[in-house]
Amino acid sequence: MTPITLQEPFRAVFYTPFYAALARGDFAAAGVEVKLITVGEPDRAVANLLSGAADLAWSGPMRVIRDHAANPGSPLVSFGAVVMGDPFLLVGRAARSGFALRDLAGLSLGVVSEVPTPWWCLQRDLRRAGVDPAALRTVTGRGMAENAAAVMAGALDVAQLFEPFASQLEAQGAAVWHAQAARGPTSYTAFYATRGALAAKREAMRGMVRGLAAMQRWLHAATPEQVAETVAPFFDGLDRATLARAVARYRDLGIWSRTPRFPRDAFEDLQAAMLDAGAITRAPGFEACVDAAIVEEALA
Repeated sequence: MTPITLQEPFRAVFYTPFYAALARGDFAAAGVEVKLITVGEPDRAVANLLSGAADLAWSGPMRVIRDHAANPGSPLVSFGAVVMGDPFLLVGRAARSGFALRDLAGLSLGVVSEVPTPWWCLQRDLRRAGVDPAALRTVTGRGMAENAAAVMAGALDVAQLFEPFASQLEAQGAAVWHAQAARGPTSYTAFYATRGALAAKREAMRGMVRGLAAMQRWLHAATPEQVAETVAPFFDGLDRATLARAVARYRDLGIWSRTPRFPRDAFEDLQAAMLDAGAITRAPGFEACVDAAIVEEALA
């Protein structure tokens, strides 16, 4: 067994595939002993990788793209596709038939503040729909929990939320108006590491990929209730039925990859959203940011 220190940015339902692999022992079965740590602040993960405090992380490929855009010599690289669809949802206090993004004009929208990617991507969707994001009445700087409460209190028309907030609000009579996953593939979560760590612990990294592949085969065959039961220990205090409902929604939306192979179109969609939003000034490209070879080695 080779030890690997793996870091998560924060605990989230859309990261369920990683928790399932840990709970089921898929990484251990591939010869890797994983120590999971939570960094809390996603940007700290990069510092831990560079210092050697962690071997591997999962997070948005946006961090690798951003680092390469600023520094063409960046040692960071993504691999192992897991969340390749957008997990964020627009939730309103009551059902709204026939909702389209252009209907956001004139409404108050609570924008996610915890991470930037959901708003970058939604802005691109809005522009495609002929809506200027700058013309919207947005509420920024508040967390999802606060925005969810504001929706239910009638102080906010709609909020950008992920699970389990959406399912919890639905239980109170709210409704999901729009799933950002509707745009198609967008790279939201994968492993990333330094190229040095990939070289030094290559067999263990291949084992992590094999663990992902085993989990993915199970994830798409199991029932939402089975998945919820498996990962429930990672979500202490979250009602099991709510967790199962959230899992069912995400699987139905197709946000979770069926293989660890990183789809180029999902990468390019995220990169384009970052360019449009001004988050980067140059596109570093798929080859610079993604190591496809290690996945093919692992799956051979």
